[in-house]
Amino acid sequence: MVTARRAGQDRVPPHPDPAEISLQQVLEALVDPVRRQIVRELHAAGEDLRCGVIDLPVSKSTATHHFNVLREAGLIRQYYVGTSRMNALRRDEVERAFPGLLALVAADTPSPAELSGVG
Repeated sequence: MVTARRAGQDRVPPHPDPAEISLQQVLEALVDPVRRQIVRELHAAGEDLRCGVIDLPVSKSTATHHFNVLREAGLIRQYYVGTSRMNALRRDEVERAFPGLLALVAADTPSPAELSGVG
C-alpha cells in the first residue's frame, strides 16, 4: 500500500542537480520572453508562487511547457502543496553557478513586442 506521503513525492517532477546545470541550457531557457517573465515575477515575489498566479499571455498548456523548460534547465524547483503546483526560483544554486544572472534577468524590461506576444 502506498502512503499519502509517498504518493505526494511521486508527483514532484525531477530536478537537475546543481552540478549538472549548464550555461547553455540556462541561456536557451531564458531566450524566450515568457520564460523570462516567469523568472522576473518569481524574483520580484520573493516567495514561491502557484503556476496560475503568474499572468501569462499563453494558454495553460503552453504555460506548463514554459515552466517545464525552466525546471529542466535548473532555474526553478516545482513541488505540490495540496493540488497546487508551486514554483520556487533556485536563487542560491543559480547564483553560485552564474553570479549576477538572475539580477540581470530581473532588471530586464520587456519590449512592447514581447509584452504583446509578437517578440
